[in-house]
Amino acid sequence: MIKFWLNQQPVELDVSPDAPLLWVVREMLQLTGSKFGCGMGLCGACTMHLDGAAVRTCVLPVSAAQGRQVTTIEGLSSGQQLHPVQQAWLDENVPQCGYCQPGQIMSATALLANNTKPNDQEIDAAMQGNICRCGTYPRIKRAIKRAASSQQTVSFYDPEQEQS
Repeated sequence: MIKFWLNQQPVELDVSPDAPLLWVVREMLQLTGSKFGCGMGLCGACTMHLDGAAVRTCVLPVSAAQGRQVTTIEGLSSGQQLHPVQQAWLDENVPQCGYCQPGQIMSATALLANNTKPNDQEIDAAMQGNICRCGTYPRIKRAIKRAASSQQTVSFYDPEQEQS
């Protein structure tokens, strides 16, 4: 049995420990916001948070989540209130096709949880490897800066509230 927290809710699954976390979340738990892209951890479409850090879940075995907090794009908002990064994405009209956006947003929220005022180079470094076939990189950068300037950026991972 694999036990972890998913979007602050306990999960217990009888699943192969080497199954990719992405497939467990998408197929077994029916949270389909995170996408399958390359299957090699290179494109970023599958990005989720593991204890607050952005991770590529298409290559991460579900056993790595044992006893830890996993946050998906569905877990960022609070009820009807969007996360500040999600709101900035809308305000800056970032998405075109939208396929990569959940992974982009998860990488951006992890960045801003650790660095509330990133410069261009820090944004580029944090977002490197998140591929957008539509080329919305300038809008993505503007949205990250907008969210950073909102002073409302929050992280839902709190190590003080870890549960075993």
